[in-house]
Amino acid sequence: MLKEFKKGILSNLVYFIPRTKHNSAEIKQILTSHPEIQFVSLVGIDLRGNDTDEKIPVSTFLDDIDKFLEYGIQTDGSSVVLHNIATLNDAKVDIVPDKNVNWFIDYNFENLDDETGLPVGTLRIPSFLIHNNKMVCSRSILQKSINNFKNKVLSLLSKNPYALKSIGIDKFEDIEEILLTSATELEFWVKTPEDKADEEKLSTSQNLKEQYWKRTQGTVRTALERTIWLMDKYGVNPEMGHKEVGGIRSTVGTTGRLNHVIEQLEIDWKYSNSLQAADNELIVRNLVTDVFQSHGLEVSFLAKPIEGVAGSGEHTHLGVAAKLKNGKIVNLFSPINMKKEYLSPIGFGALMGILNNYEVVNPFVTSSNDALNRLKPGFEAPVCIVSSLGKSTENPSRNRSILVGLIRDMENPLATRFELRAPNPLSNTYLVLAASYQTMLDGITYSLENQKSSKDLEIEFSKKAGEESEYLEATRQYRSEEDVFEFYTEEERNKLFGLPPKTVWDNAKNLDLYANKKEVLIRGDVFSYEIIGSFKESIIDQWLTELKDRILGDNIKIVRSCKKLHQYDDVSDLDVVTWEKIHQLKCYLMKDKMDEKSLFTKIREGIDNKDYDLVSILQVEMKEKIKELKELYLVYKRNLF
Repeated sequence: MLKEFKKGILSNLVYFIPRTKHNSAEIKQILTSHPEIQFVSLVGIDLRGNDTDEKIPVSTFLDDIDKFLEYGIQTDGSSVVLHNIATLNDAKVDIVPDKNVNWFIDYNFENLDDETGLPVGTLRIPSFLIHNNKMVCSRSILQKSINNFKNKVLSLLSKNPYALKSIGIDKFEDIEEILLTSATELEFWVKTPEDKADEEKLSTSQNLKEQYWKRTQGTVRTALERTIWLMDKYGVNPEMGHKEVGGIRSTVGTTGRLNHVIEQLEIDWKYSNSLQAADNELIVRNLVTDVFQSHGLEVSFLAKPIEGVAGSGEHTHLGVAAKLKNGKIVNLFSPINMKKEYLSPIGFGALMGILNNYEVVNPFVTSSNDALNRLKPGFEAPVCIVSSLGKSTENPSRNRSILVGLIRDMENPLATRFELRAPNPLSNTYLVLAASYQTMLDGITYSLENQKSSKDLEIEFSKKAGEESEYLEATRQYRSEEDVFEFYTEEERNKLFGLPPKTVWDNAKNLDLYANKKEVLIRGDVFSYEIIGSFKESIIDQWLTELKDRILGDNIKIVRSCKKLHQYDDVSDLDVVTWEKIHQLKCYLMKDKMDEKSLFTKIREGIDNKDYDLVSILQVEMKEKIKELKELYLVYKRNLF
């Protein structure tokens, strides 16, 4: 339906209400003059990143608008993921509007208003979830981390004026406020319904780089262009959209339309303040889904929707600046002389803080089976806790194999920022940013309270594994200008940069194993033991449910699909031997015996017995065995007429 509307008609719609108009009088005026906006929805974000969506008729909202704006609405907690917080016997959760960010109007292009003929809209108001008078949602945690970061950095700068000189600020009194900015890069796959991915063709196309940044065509091009146009209307400020590395060429059907579309795309937009940036991501994901579906294309934001082919990441950019009273903006990460130093003491501290505490950031970044499927060597996905500065101060780094990239523009100091490369499109950006700010602040505090210069910190950050450090772990190395996947063996990587988690359980239990680093998250009353415990339980619950009810089921289908194909009149000895290996592997995975249980059964029993360490080990083994089975079966089929 969306593609049938002319842009002139769509231009007349209201797409967002800026925070300067969040008063009852102006909201009433907007809603009454646009009868196509028929519903209001308060959008709270739970600890798993799910957003609430309810349909309150505009008339009901306007009848008691002041009460709605002040107190919001109530829910029983069954619709949000708040493990051990909103319990069965204590379930009341309030959803209270946030008046300090943009409010978006979500249009249903399949439902037209009878009077105007325009699509029916829902005013979506970003909100906070409150339980027993405590904010318990992802948005509130990010808001608290922002406030804590700003207040603490101002305090540190007032007490350590040497840091001001390193970034070109004369005196502390010149600072009006600290600015936190962020942006995300959204990658996703689109395909025509019912089409199944041919992993061999996709892998070959990827290796040949046949799709990366190539010209889009047909419905994909139209949907991409329409999405970017709408993003501009929503005030998201799009920068570009393009093909990513994954995908194969589509074909033209008898109707002249493209068939067999399987393509990977990326859309980028400009940075904003951190809370608005996370809200913007939600509206963009909705826009992508709606627009591409209206053109007959399915959208997937999964981190690894197709095994053996590049997954979808969502690089998250982090910047910090100071706004001076004269209106000037100063990047707190950029040194005065960009040609002599990589970063200011504040910048080095922030970078060291993320890396030194990443074990407790990672659970919020990589919290699902799907996310961990993407983080494998060989697909430009970071698995090592390491960063890169550049081979020299005049040669900015673009090392794509590291976890945190330092983005520098020698001609534009305002562009200096960090790029966290591990998140994926379904990472909870609110909690990723909140955890990042808390750990960055830890490093900045170390740097400034110890009066460290940029050169001091560069030497400390560039240390080799085994060298002592006041702040960083002695056994680790944190900087590499090499391709960490090509230059080091897996054993060397694990020794230098730490053993990466292989399962959700590996990641979740780090929140307890690194208790001292968990304290960094809690400082300033940003996270709490209750919130971290609730989040941990939620990702473990999702891990086990997916493993038992989805992954095992999918793997059973794979095992059963590997059928004997050869006949005795055209069989070779190689076919017989290969099939026997396949058969034995199938039995090991799925077939129970009187005296021996299959791998699948052992996993089910481990889950039932809550032996999660064992389940984690068996899941890794299952993944390796399924990969081996698929590769063997492919070899087997290739040798048959």
